[in-house]
Amino acid sequence: QVQLVESGGGLVQAGGSLRLSCAASGRTFSMYPIGWFRQAPGTEREFVAAIRWSGGSTYYADAVKGRFTISRDNAKNTVYLQMNSLKPEDTAAYYCAATRSGRGLTQARSYDYWGQGTQVTVSS
Repeated sequence: QVQLVESGGGLVQAGGSLRLSCAASGRTFSMYPIGWFRQAPGTEREFVAAIRWSGGSTYYADAVKGRFTISRDNAKNTVYLQMNSLKPEDTAAYYCAATRSGRGLTQARSYDYWGQGTQVTVSS
């Protein structure tokens, strides 16, 4: 069992930066790929970024590539999402998730455990 808690969201002006954290409990956390997803009101949850257990493989949605960076510190049981050059269209609730599977990391249905989310609002 893995429990996830996101933090670091807030209100920022366009062009600004935020760093989200996903703190996990569970001894096997370091074995699970972790993904970040986001969901704006009236839209489906969409993939943002994912990272494998070793941290050596990362994946990004085209919309955030070059602006967002995902990383993990297994010793701290924490995954980070550094978000730079934020745009109003990045406004959404951001969720981290863990999957026991190593497949389909860009698909929300592949994930077994989810956090409660943290709100990111980017003003223009």
